[in-house]
Parts: sequence; structure tokens; C-alpha cells
Amino acid sequence: MQSKEFVFYHKTPIQIRFNDIDIMAHVNNSVYQNYFDLARTQYFNKVFNENINWKVRALVLAKITIEYLNPIFLEENIVVLSKVFKLGNKSLHMHQKIVNDDTKEVKSTNEAILVSFGVKEDGAIEMPDDWRSKIITCEKDIEF
Repeated sequence: MQSKEFVFYHKTPIQIRFNDIDIMAHVNNSVYQNYFDLARTQYFNKVFNENINWKVRALVLAKITIEYLNPIFLEENIVVLSKVFKLGNKSLHMHQKIVNDDTKEVKSTNEAILVSFGVKEDGAIEMPDDWRSKIITCEKDIEF
């Protein structure tokens, strides 16, 4: 995982559901990915200012790494912070972290590589110019 500290411009509140909790009274580790997925989708919908039309073009996960740092409990006020920190020709790198919004304790971090995917092409495509420019506008400190 990246050791660099990021500036995040996107925050997604998460509602913890009772069925997210396991026998040890904390959020089951398999649920963390759902939180990251939700925040990732909301990030792109906001940055692109539209919902992705998954039948035309998409962003698909190529790699994901999650670190579980501290347990999450039912009554916690958590958010997912999301950031695209590197932009390539066909892919991007995203860093996310789940944080207790009251205490600022980091619960988990996630790094993902996503690939721009064309449905008609049935494979990786160049990152669409409109997506690229909107990400660059949102992320003021992005790497290329």
C-alpha cells in the first residue's frame, strides 16, 4: 500500500446495517469491500456528473488490496474517503480508506487499479477524454 498521505476530495457516509455485524460484534471483513464499492461508484458518479452507462463503457477492477487496521462496530459513524491518485492511458489507481468520522481513526485502507473497459470492444480501451478531464479537475495533485 501507499505510504504517502493523500488529500481526499470525496467522502461517502456509510450506514452500517445490523446484518453487517458478525459473531464478534464488529463488521465482518467481507463487508468492507461492499463499503469500498459503494464509495467508488458514488465517487465516479459525482466526478463524472453522470451515472456510468455500464452497457457502453465501464471501469473494471484489475487489482485490489485491502488492509484491515481496526474493527468497525455497529454504532460507529464511518465514512469512506476516495481518491484517484494516478492516471494512465487505460487505467487508474485509486486509494480509499474507511474512517470513523468522529474520532478520525482509520479502520481500513484499500488500493485498487481500475481499467477503462469498452463493452462493444470487449476489452480495455483508452480512458475516455471526458472521464480523464473530469478526474484531473477533481484531483488537483494527480500523478500521470
